[in-house]
Order: sequence, then structure tokens, then C-alpha cells
Amino acid sequence: MRRGQMRMSPEARNALLEGLRQIRAELKASVEFPVHVLEAAQEAKDHFQLPEKDATHLPLFTIDPPTSRDLDQAMHLERRPGGGYRVHYAIADVTTFVKPGSVMEAEARDRIETLYFPDLKVPLYPPLISEGPASLLPDQVVPALLWQHDLDAEGNVTGSTVSRARVRSQAKLDYAGVQQDIDAGTAMESVALLREIGRLREAVEAERGGVAVNLPDQEVTLQDGSFRLSYVATLPVEGWNEQISLMTGMAAARIMLDSGTGILRTQKEQTDQDEVDRVRGIAKDLGIEWKPDVSYAKLVNSLDPADRKQMAFLSEATAMLLRAEYATFRDHRIPKHTGHAAIAAPYTYSTAPLRRLIDRYTGELCVAACAGQAPPDWVLNALQCLPCDMARGKGKLADRRAVDLAEAALLKDREGEIFVGTVINTDAEDGRPKEGTVHLAEPAVMGRITSDAELDLGTGVQARLMRADPLFPGKHKILFRTA
Repeated sequence: MRRGQMRMSPEARNALLEGLRQIRAELKASVEFPVHVLEAAQEAKDHFQLPEKDATHLPLFTIDPPTSRDLDQAMHLERRPGGGYRVHYAIADVTTFVKPGSVMEAEARDRIETLYFPDLKVPLYPPLISEGPASLLPDQVVPALLWQHDLDAEGNVTGSTVSRARVRSQAKLDYAGVQQDIDAGTAMESVALLREIGRLREAVEAERGGVAVNLPDQEVTLQDGSFRLSYVATLPVEGWNEQISLMTGMAAARIMLDSGTGILRTQKEQTDQDEVDRVRGIAKDLGIEWKPDVSYAKLVNSLDPADRKQMAFLSEATAMLLRAEYATFRDHRIPKHTGHAAIAAPYTYSTAPLRRLIDRYTGELCVAACAGQAPPDWVLNALQCLPCDMARGKGKLADRRAVDLAEAALLKDREGEIFVGTVINTDAEDGRPKEGTVHLAEPAVMGRITSDAELDLGTGVQARLMRADPLFPGKHKILFRTA
């Protein structure tokens, strides 16, 4: 669901394209693969072997954006005869095609993750593989890591296991279509169960103290040759789908902790009392009641980003969670901290191996553990380096820079105009914040704003555009000043 959508002029479009080319050059992000990597991909495509276990009877389906072809996950949901649910979750089996020590593996460790730009995608693996036999596209038999999760009637996981299997997805669905079918009551049973199980898992998440901040995302899309910038509100089905992935990531973390070898995605809660007091003070200033016995997670989950003061608080409240990190361990030397504060449980990345390097390794560790086997040597040898490898990933940087560029292109040549916005965060100067971020409802822009007077968080402002330069070399391509 999009709002604040606006098309760009031809001049702005050309400036955006040039800026995107410059970003890719600076990030050394190339769509092209070396010839020897492409040759290896062709060889892998022509000579891969399917697992012996046959699970092609499962009527799996995928849910992805309509144009996606690198499909990492497919699922089948059903009720268990004795009560509760069973979730089969197939994850693309990258190792069948990318062998340890191969040139494709070396190239992937250089790329780290797939980068998404408004005009194109820079893939982690050659599309010959990632959009071919490794992808869970419909009506083709492919290898997968097949998870089985058993849940009780309240949505609690009672058991999880994973093994290699050959699978065949039967349908490629998209979020909007699935949401429409579920709402209309026309979805097939397995798809319809996604709402039931998803809501149960959301309740389980809330009970354990997980944090779900659903601020609208800015999205730049290319449609009919024209770029558009918009705010995208998450559909309920996207949250339900995410719950299946989160459930699998938590199961993978638990399996690795029990086996004594693995890599986790960890995050600590804020312990600096001054910072905690600051965030509580922001809530008070914005008129948001935060009772002493109410947890941070419960408060955040109760807020509505459509309310501008609550949106401002949500933007600032992320300081309550520290930056996520990676923790590796082996030989049962478990790290002191294993939890992920936002998820409120141990967690790892495990469900997007076609688009993120680390997921291939966690998947292999879980398959080995569930089979009662020792971890593969090539995975053990990579464990120590994986946190540093993942730290080199450029996905978030590419996303942010592309949006910044699109904002500047959208407002190019409109300097001097006044826009209506909301101050969603501020930077204090001698205790009197005079700089911060302004959120415009129309167009879909968030930019730096300065003021001679004090900026009040969560208040509406008249913002005069002082600069909008897609090719500006500094940090802020857009700059507003209170009018």
C-alpha cells in the first residue's frame, strides 16, 4: 500500500540514473560476473544432483514481489490431526550449486549480499543459478533445505528439524494477491492458514517481549520507464510471512546452541541509564504515557505510526536497542550473550541464502546437527571470518543512498518552496535542538532541517527547501529550514 507517491520529471530521472551509476561505482557493485564464475555457474547448472529424499508431494507456494525470480523460501501450512499446526518451509539449497572452495564461493564472499537499486539488482550469485535451478520457482524440481516446524494450538513451537530434500513449488504468489484472497475468503486452505498461524505467532512474539516497529518505508520504484518515490505501509500478510521466517531463524539458533557450534545475530538492550531516561523523557514530552511497569516492547507495539507524535517517538526510540552484532562459537564454548533484544530470543539469519552470504552456513550447520553429524570442515573454517565478512555488506548503505538520491531528484529545481512536515527526531545543541529530521507526507521525503528557534519533536512545521541536489558530494543532498 503506497501513499505520498509522486512521479519524477525527465530531468530528475536522468539525474537519478547518473547518481545511481555513481553509487554503484563507489561501492564497486557490478552486475557483471567474471567469465570464469559464469562458466562455473553453467557447469553447476548442467550437472547438479538432487537429494534422495523426495518431498515433491508437498504443495508448496512462495510469496514474493511479482517481479522476483530469486526465490529463497516456499511453504506449506496444515493442521495436525491431533491439534496444532505443521509448517513445512523450504529454503533454497545453495551448496548444491556453490561448492566449498569454488570460484562462485569466492565471488560470493566478495559480494556478501544482493544489492537492490531502483533500476536494477546486483546479485550475490549469477542469475544463471539464483534465478534458475537454485530458485524455488514453480513447477520445477529443485534441491532445498526442508524445515518442519510443529506448533501447538497456541502457536508455540514444539519441535523443529531440517534436512535436504527435493521439492517442487506449485504456485508463485505475491503479497497483494494473497492479502486480497485471504480477506475475501477465497484463498486455498494452506494459504489461508498463514493468517491464523501468523497471528498466533505475533501473539507469542508479544508475550515473550519482541519488538515490532512498523514505520512506513520509503521505496523508489521504476514503473513504465519512470521513477516513483513513495511511502509503503506493510500489509498484514507481510508480517505473517515474516513470522514464519523469524520462527525458522529462532529454531536454527536453538539447534546450533544445542549442538555447540554456530553463528548468531545478537543484540543487547540499552543499559545506559542516561539514554533510557532520555527516551522516557521524549515519551513524556510527546504526551505518550509510559508507566513504570510497562516494558519498552509493550509500549512500542501499542503505538500507531499514523499518529505523528507516536511516529516521532518510534523514530527516536530505536536508541533503546543497541546495534546488532554476530557471535560465533564452536566446541560448546557458548558466548555469554546469545539473545537478540528486538526478537527477545536467540536468533540467526537462515532463510535467504540466495541473497545473503551467512544463511548458507547456518543452514549447513543445522542440517548436520539434525542428522547427528559433525559440522562440515569448510563451515568451521569460515566461522571466524563470517562476522567480518558480513560487516562488509553494503545492502543498507545502498538502500539509504538510493533513497537519498531519489529524494533529491524528486525535489530538484524546487528550492525555495515551502512544504508541510513533522519533526521526527532532533539533535540537541546546548540542550536546545535546532537541527533534526523532517518527515513530509507529500512528497514522500525525509530530510535534514535546521532552525534558528528550538525544534519541538513531533510538531508540524513549515519547511522551506534550501537545497535539493542529487549530485551534491556532501552528506545531506536535501536541506530544509523552518519558514
